[in-house]
Amino acid sequence: MQRLILVRLAPLVMIVAAAGFWFSDVQESGPYVARNMVPPIVFLLLAANTLRRGEGTWSGSGWRWPLGTAGFAIPALGLSAYLHYAYSVNLDGLFTNASDPQGLFRFLPVYTLVAGGIGFAIGWIVGKNV
Repeated sequence: MQRLILVRLAPLVMIVAAAGFWFSDVQESGPYVARNMVPPIVFLLLAANTLRRGEGTWSGSGWRWPLGTAGFAIPALGLSAYLHYAYSVNLDGLFTNASDPQGLFRFLPVYTLVAGGIGFAIGWIVGKNV
């Protein structure tokens, strides 16, 4: 079972590691890189717990955990990736006249964790009724 869990988690770990390198590149190894890695790491922990409860399968223990994990990942990781992209290309001049453009990354993990928590709750409720 442990091997199956590790095999199924491996792609997620690689994606989170790639996101970490990309976040570091976009933020120019600034002071908030580690802080911005918290939501992807929480996602990995949720995914690992989902697989552990399902004995190596995503839906082995019902649909609450898989849908909750997906509900967390979509807003939390999506918002984080979108704002890093927007910063990297200065989307529509969003950061041109900002006094502290890197300040975006100071509180971004809080916003993404709250959005992810709401998404997890919605996924959990939907999974309860599936």
